[in-house]
Order: sequence, then C-alpha cells, then structure tokens
Amino acid sequence: MAEETPPVDEMQYEKLAQDALRGVIRSALERAASPSGIPGAHHFYITFKTRGPGVSVPPDVIAKYPDEMTVVLQHQYWDLAVEHDLFSVMLKFGGMPKVLTVPYTAVTRFYDPSVQFLLQFEAPEPAPEPVAELTPPPRAEATPSGDDGPKVVSLDQFRKK
Repeated sequence: MAEETPPVDEMQYEKLAQDALRGVIRSALERAASPSGIPGAHHFYITFKTRGPGVSVPPDVIAKYPDEMTVVLQHQYWDLAVEHDLFSVMLKFGGMPKVLTVPYTAVTRFYDPSVQFLLQFEAPEPAPEPVAELTPPPRAEATPSGDDGPKVVSLDQFRKK
C-alpha cells in the first residue's frame, strides 16, 4: 500500500487560531490602557522572548534576561500603548523607568491569576514552516524524515481549567 501525502493546510489554521488567541491579549491590554485601567483584582503576567523579532528591550534588561522575561501589569506601569501587532509599556527596573516594546508574536504566556486565566503559545520559531518551496532547506535529505503527518492543534491547553 502506498503512503498518502498528508494534505497541505493552505489556510494555516494553526496560525489563524494563534493569532485569534493573541487578540485576547490585545483586548485585555486595550482595557488596561483605558482611563479606568485594569478592572477589579485583575492583573497580568506576560512572558515573552526578549530576543524575539521586533522586541525592543533596553540592553541592561536584556543582559539580565537574555532569553525570556515575565512582566507584571497591575499597579506600577505607565504609558501602556496598545497597537494592532504589539504593545509598549514603561516599567521600573531598580527604580529606573524603562520602555519595553513587545510584538504579540513574542509572547509565550499570558496569565491573569485573579481568575486563573492562562494562554500559552509556542516560542517564535526562526525556522520557516514546511512551506519550503520559497526557501529550500540547506540539506534536502533533512526535510522528509521529520514530518510524521498532519499537525493536530489541541485548544484544551488554552481553556480555563
């Protein structure tokens, strides 16, 4: 029996779902940036890749957090600006104000402990997806063996438990 080639997801459903869930973060931050601020006991722990594409973090902060860092937005944050694909915020590190700019694609975790709401994302991958027609891999032998079939995305990990 010949092995069937798995169908190509030209719709990129996994990316669409991830983008939609990142929209939840954007909406929460828009609410936090409003004049009334974050409502009630809500507060956010946002974990992101400090060297992710488009991330802007001062050099002394990157030196302390070379891979990933978590910021807390609760009471001590200023100048929160929310845009379509990124946010920026001023936080104090050792009493000194620092501005961080973070694209939503660099966020790996968003957590609001007041209601136990958690979203987790895979870290941004520098390697291209298996749509290798545009940029062929350096070694052609490496491509076929790594693919075991279609990717199944479970949204259970994003649901409130």
